[in-house]
Amino acid sequence: MNTVLVDPRTGRERGTVPIAGEGEVRSAVAGARAALPGWRGLTPKDRSRRLERLAALIEEHSAEYVARERAGTGKPDAETTGEVEQLADLLRFYASAVRAQSTPAAGRLVDGHESWVRWEPVGVVGVIVPWNYPLLMAAWRCAPALAAGNTVVAKPAETTPDSLQLLAEHAAGVLGPDVLQCLPGDRRTGRLLVEDHVDMVAFTGSGRAGADVAARAGGRRVSLELGGNAPVLVLPDAPGDTWTELARACTYNAGQSCAAPARVITLRENYETAVRRLSEALSARVAGRDFGPLNNPDQAARYDRVLAASAAKRGVAGDIVPNSGEERGFWRAARVLADLPDDDPAVVEEVFGPLLTVQAADDLDGAVTLANGVPQALAASVWTGDLSTGLSLAARLDAGETWLNCHLVQTAELPHGGRGSSGHGTDLSVLALHEFQRPKTVTARLTAGRWGS
Repeated sequence: MNTVLVDPRTGRERGTVPIAGEGEVRSAVAGARAALPGWRGLTPKDRSRRLERLAALIEEHSAEYVARERAGTGKPDAETTGEVEQLADLLRFYASAVRAQSTPAAGRLVDGHESWVRWEPVGVVGVIVPWNYPLLMAAWRCAPALAAGNTVVAKPAETTPDSLQLLAEHAAGVLGPDVLQCLPGDRRTGRLLVEDHVDMVAFTGSGRAGADVAARAGGRRVSLELGGNAPVLVLPDAPGDTWTELARACTYNAGQSCAAPARVITLRENYETAVRRLSEALSARVAGRDFGPLNNPDQAARYDRVLAASAAKRGVAGDIVPNSGEERGFWRAARVLADLPDDDPAVVEEVFGPLLTVQAADDLDGAVTLANGVPQALAASVWTGDLSTGLSLAARLDAGETWLNCHLVQTAELPHGGRGSSGHGTDLSVLALHEFQRPKTVTARLTAGRWGS
C-alpha cells in the first residue's frame, strides 16, 4: 500500500511512497535490536569518527538533500540549505560531545568502597519526526541517540519522507546496517512503532498525538516536544528593528515552527503603535518570495478554520506571489490580527502559520499573566532597551527557551525543551545525550571482612 506525496507549492501529486505495516515495523525494530550490540560496543571515539564521516557525506551530497527537503516542504532554497548545514553540524557536535561528557561523582564516597557511574545507551529508540522540519528534527533526535550508542528506527511524517530516506541510506554505508533506519508510513505506522519492542520513543508533534504516544509507550521512556504558542513581550522602549525581526521570525518556514513568535503582548499605551508597525512589517513579507507555503491540505484547512473562528475586529494581510504553476499550492499570506478577546482561538491555539496576534496589558504584571495564560510553554521573547527589565521578565515567563531582543536564535550548544502541554525532555546541547542514556552506579568493596566493617 502506498501513500500519495503532494508538492505543497502546487498542490499536485509528486510521487508515492510505501506505507510500512506491522511486518515492516517488526522487521525494522528487530534489525535495530540485532545491530545494537555492535554499535553500542564501539568506543565513543569510534562512534564519533563514523558520525563525522556521515556529516562529511551529507555535505558532499548537500544539493540532493536540499532538493529532497524542498520537494517535501516547499521551503525556499535558502531555508533548506541552512537546515542541511545544521544537520551536518549537529552530527559533528554530538560526535565530539559524546567523547567529552562528564559523569556524576565517582571515587571513595563510602568508607571502604569505590564507586563510579556508567552511562549506558537506552537501547533501540523509536523516533517520530514531524513534517515542518523533516531533516532538522530528525537530527535533533537521532544525532544524540546515535552518539550515545543507541540504534534508531525513525518514522518521517507521511508527507515528507524524502530527505530522511536519503539520510538512512547514507547512514547504512557509514554507521553500519540497521543502525539508523527510515520507516515511511502513516499514523498507524507510528502507533505500531511505539507499541513494538523499542526501549524509548522520541516524538515531536501535536499535544494530542503526544498524549497518545505516552499512553501507548506505557512505562518506557518517552521524550516529547509537543509544540508551542510563543508569547512576545514588546515594551515601548523596544529596539527599532523589533517589528522587522518579528516579521522575519514569524514567516520563517511559513510560521510552521513550534517556537515561532505567535502572540505579541504590549502595554496599552503602545498598542496602536504595535498594531501599525507589525502590520507594516508583515505586509512587506510576501508569500512565494520571502517564504514558502503551508505543508499540506490538512494544515491549510486547520489554519483557515482558526482564522474563520477568530473574533478579531481588525486584520491586515500581506501578499501572495507564487511562481508560475503554483496557484493551487497551500499558500497563505502573512497576517496580523488585533482587537480580539484573550480567549480567542487565534490566541489560545497553536496556529502554526504566518500569523501574529496583538494583545494589550495595563502593566508588566498583566503582560506576564497574558503570556503565561495558555497551556503551551515552549518558547518566548522579550523586547526592550532596558536589560535589567528584560532579564527580569525572561525569568518570569513560563517557557523552556526565552530570547531577549531576538527570536528563533538557536545553536547546538544550547538546550531546547518544553514545559506543561509543550511536553518534556531536552533537545540540543550535551544535556540531550542523557535523554538517550541510563546511569548505572557501580560500587565495589575494597576491604575484606563483614559488611560495614
